[in-house]
Amino acid sequence: MLELEARPLTPEAFAPFGDVIDTRTSDYFHINAGRTRRYHDLAKVETLGDQARALISIFVSQPVTVPLELTFLERHPQGSQAFVPMHEERFIVVVAPPGDAIDPADVRAFITDGRQGVNYRAGTWHAIQSVLEREGEFLVVDRGGEGNNCDEHPIDIRVTLPQGEAVASTSEQEETS
Repeated sequence: MLELEARPLTPEAFAPFGDVIDTRTSDYFHINAGRTRRYHDLAKVETLGDQARALISIFVSQPVTVPLELTFLERHPQGSQAFVPMHEERFIVVVAPPGDAIDPADVRAFITDGRQGVNYRAGTWHAIQSVLEREGEFLVVDRGGEGNNCDEHPIDIRVTLPQGEAVASTSEQEETS
């Protein structure tokens, strides 16, 4: 089993896999009579293939337990896929570069700080949504259209968090709800 410790998500570390979506590190300009800051063009949306179009969806994900055990990674060969947390949900990101096979030496794990989103480039292998602490709502932008746009590759991965990184257990979450 591949053992990974999730590291803090940074634009530099994530660059081989896609874009970090974070207004705190992005430029903006004012619109709407100066009342709105527009953080423009934060990620490259890729829609490849015939009759492709961009989709905007909302995903509601249940929290995972840590250590996170994964049995596969998936990829979308015909388009990018962006996940933006709507309520400062932290989540684990597991990725590997595009290609027909996954080299365990190239797999990386990151942990977001709750205000960061990610945009996986077309073909980038990634884990399914892995939100921490509580149910999470995410704005998702990806590709719609004809053709298969989801492949799965079996791989056993265990992801841990850095020592001292706390995640509430499911029972603790229920007690505080």
